[in-house]
Amino acid sequence: MSFEENYTAFLERHLTRRSGERRGRLERGHAHAESLFLRNVWWPLRGNFDDLHPEYEVTDWRGRSYFADFAWLPGNGELKLLFEIKGYAAHVRDMDRQKYCHELNRETFLHAMGYQVISFAYDDVEQRPELCINLLRMVLSRYHPEQVPITRGLLAEKELIRLAVQLARPIRPVDVERHFELNHKTAVQMLQKVTAKGWMRPVYRGKGERIVKYELVRGVANYL
Repeated sequence: MSFEENYTAFLERHLTRRSGERRGRLERGHAHAESLFLRNVWWPLRGNFDDLHPEYEVTDWRGRSYFADFAWLPGNGELKLLFEIKGYAAHVRDMDRQKYCHELNRETFLHAMGYQVISFAYDDVEQRPELCINLLRMVLSRYHPEQVPITRGLLAEKELIRLAVQLARPIRPVDVERHFELNHKTAVQMLQKVTAKGWMRPVYRGKGERIVKYELVRGVANYL
C-alpha cells in the first residue's frame, strides 16, 4: 500500500476509536504540519504507523488536557515518546513570557511522568526532511537497538559516523585515534572501510596526492 492509502487508514482507525473532544481535537488539530511530518519523515524512515497516535491527550501539571502532535508507544508501554512539530510563528514569534513558561513547565512535567518530548521545526520538516530523518533514526536507535542484528565492527563504524556528525566538519585520523583510543594505522583503516562502503569520501591536500580528511556522504546518517 502507498503512503496515501496507509495514511487514510491510519486516521480513520483513530477517528473511529475516539469520541467527544478527543475526536474533535483529531479532526481539528491534525493539520498540514502533522501530515507533512508523516509524509516527509516518519513514513520514509518507518514505512508504517505502528504504535503511533496522532493528537495524543496527556494531562499537564495543572491537570489540564494537552494534545501532543504524536505519541509513539511501542511494546509494553515503558517507552513513551511525544513528537511535536513546531512552527516559528506559533512557538517563537507569537509566544509571550507566560506561554513560554507554561511550555517549559509542561515539558519538564511530562519528563517526570516518563515521557520524552522530541521537537522538530516545521521548516526542517518541509525543507530539510533528510536531517529530520537522520535525527529521528538516531533517537529511535537508542531505544530499539535489538531490532537490528549488528556486529562489533559495524557498531564501531556507526559510532564513527556519529562522531563525524557531532564534529560537523571533515573528520581526521587523529579524531578517530582520540575518540576510540586507537593507533594511527587502525584509525586510518576504519576510515578506509567506511569510505569503501560509500559512507564517506576522502578529502585530498594540494593536487590530490595525499588524503588528509574524510567527509560524510549526503544522507549517510540513515545507516545509523
